Amino acid sequence: MLILNFAHPLTDEHLAQVESLTGQKVERVIVIDSQIDTQQPLVPQIVAMADAAGLTPEEWQTAPILVNPPALNFSAVALIAELHGRMGYFPPVLRMSPVVGPDGQRVVPPRFEVAEVINLQAVRDESRKRR
Repeated sequence: MLILNFAHPLTDEHLAQVESLTGQKVERVIVIDSQIDTQQPLVPQIVAMADAAGLTPEEWQTAPILVNPPALNFSAVALIAELHGRMGYFPPVLRMSPVVGPDGQRVVPPRFEVAEVINLQAVRDESRKRR
């Protein structure tokens, strides 16, 4: 599996969590800078982010891809739309969450763990039943 990481770095522990949740080996992580200039149009910046993955049209359509989306909400939704166009389906995405201690408070210094892998295509397919 290939992870396109548009967010904070993923640790070996994160990758092990992903492999446990998906039952697939992470073969490669491509780190892509997701910083945007809010004074410029967003879509061309999102296209450049997707281009930075360096994948061929065939790879976009056939490689097992998992996405760690940018944290910035409007970047994330525009990126998912761009990737859907390239892939032909909604990619699965990682949801990261803060680690909490036994007292229910976030640990200091802050750390994150993989909370779940969300199959966006399955979400989309299920939602069609509610039309």
